[in-house]
Amino acid sequence: MPETSTPAEAPARPRRNFFSFGFALLYLFIACIIALAVLPPLLNVNRFKRRIVTSISTSLGRPVHLDSVTLVILPFPGFKLENFVVAEDPAFGSEPVIRANEVQATLRIPSLYSKKVEFSRISLKEPSINLVHAANGQWNVESILLKAAQISAAPTAQAKAGPDPRFPYIEATEARVNIKSGLEKLPFSLTEADFALWLPQPSQWRVRVSGKPTRTDTSASDTGVVSLEGTLGRAERFDLIPIDLSAEWKSAPLGEASRLLTGNDAGVRGELRLSAALRGTLGTSILKTSVDLRGLRRADFVPDRPINLRADCQATTGETLHALHEIRCSWPPPGDPTLLALTGDLPSLRDPASASFQLGTPGLPAATLLQWLRVASPRVSPDITATGTLTGSLSRTTAARRSVTSSGQLTLTPVILTGGPLGKTPIALGGATISSGSRADSFNLAPTSLALGGKEPATLEGSFDYVGYSLHLTGNLLPTRLLALAAAVPQFGDGLPALFLPPSAPQPPPSKELPIHVDLTSVRTWNGGQSWSRTTPTKPTHAKTHRR
Repeated sequence: MPETSTPAEAPARPRRNFFSFGFALLYLFIACIIALAVLPPLLNVNRFKRRIVTSISTSLGRPVHLDSVTLVILPFPGFKLENFVVAEDPAFGSEPVIRANEVQATLRIPSLYSKKVEFSRISLKEPSINLVHAANGQWNVESILLKAAQISAAPTAQAKAGPDPRFPYIEATEARVNIKSGLEKLPFSLTEADFALWLPQPSQWRVRVSGKPTRTDTSASDTGVVSLEGTLGRAERFDLIPIDLSAEWKSAPLGEASRLLTGNDAGVRGELRLSAALRGTLGTSILKTSVDLRGLRRADFVPDRPINLRADCQATTGETLHALHEIRCSWPPPGDPTLLALTGDLPSLRDPASASFQLGTPGLPAATLLQWLRVASPRVSPDITATGTLTGSLSRTTAARRSVTSSGQLTLTPVILTGGPLGKTPIALGGATISSGSRADSFNLAPTSLALGGKEPATLEGSFDYVGYSLHLTGNLLPTRLLALAAAVPQFGDGLPALFLPPSAPQPPPSKELPIHVDLTSVRTWNGGQSWSRTTPTKPTHAKTHRR
């Protein structure tokens, strides 16, 4: 009889069919992955190129060029644009506004089933961006912002499509932002920059930028990080666009920061942190800034106590961020007793010489001035103490036709210097007054008494300007007291010892030293040497006769 299958053997054939079907699905899945990875670059999607270029050009109001469009499936469907270029308005030059070798545009998958194709994200890799400031004060991005403001768009994070297309999340990584003044490219730029722009609300963009400030004509390297974040609104005019922006420059060594700002190392060390907030419109807004300096000192030595200070400022911007009005700065910040206050007006940021300002103090301790002098020079004795207070104000006014006038005065109450090279005998400086001179940006030191051991105090007077200063010392004094003051405050005493007995010469005992009358003049340029000279021959105030 023929053999019959047993009930236990019946399920074997379906099991083999199941495994065969599973392997077929696996092979099909692998084939699909390979196809998704390999085929898109081979597909001809350049027929979409004109539609993409037209859409972006219409949105930006500028001609757009790109070499090719490639379909991308993984990890998300979209397009890869190669050699993407946004052309410049001819009024600002011929160099493109934006140039990126590669742009990735990610599709919103649900929009494929509607008439409007939307992108969820547009990513620019290592783009080069040019910001151009024209001679008339306009920026090349003004028309782009106004064009974007005229296009209705739904928020970026909106879940479902609506009547208006959803604004994409636009980002750039490792970007370089160049700054141009007219056709001239300035040495300033922002490198290694990351940028993001999206629409959290229908009428409000949010922007975030961070990068490393650089200056190409210097060796500045470690310049800290600049970051900016905030919102931009919609308006019919550029100057009416609402803004709420916060910026920060942190972790900037002062030496590198000075190279960045001025092109040279200012010879200072420490760390700078600068923060700013701007609220209002691009035409008129309130600017608040805070400057924090930590460990401020000279580069060539480390003082016992470097300076730590913070100053806050507030101003009203005008002329589309080209002017600062009602400037008010205070150190320390409000809340603590003010030591220094600055008020002023800057009609044009492009012309700093147009500024008018007033600098004043309700009471700056002489001890603080002495501490600043110690930070400025290692030669000031750390054992010197000073009493007294500086009060008053000085102002500089720029009127029409560039005429500059200075006015005001600073008064230093009587100062007592003790300790250090002065020994147990203090030196008293009478009340000193510094007032504006006859020439713009010049100041005069009114005759000030200086007790240096004579029967009557000597008199010190001088003048200062942007080139340097000159001092005139006349009257009766003990040479040892004058040289002690020169040792205590070397900036004042540079060159004085050479006018008196050399150190190797025998010095009379203090009890037998006689006052002499001097008439001395010194001249010094800032950051230069000082020289003292005799205006009239030095002579003793008491003559001795000897009988035979």
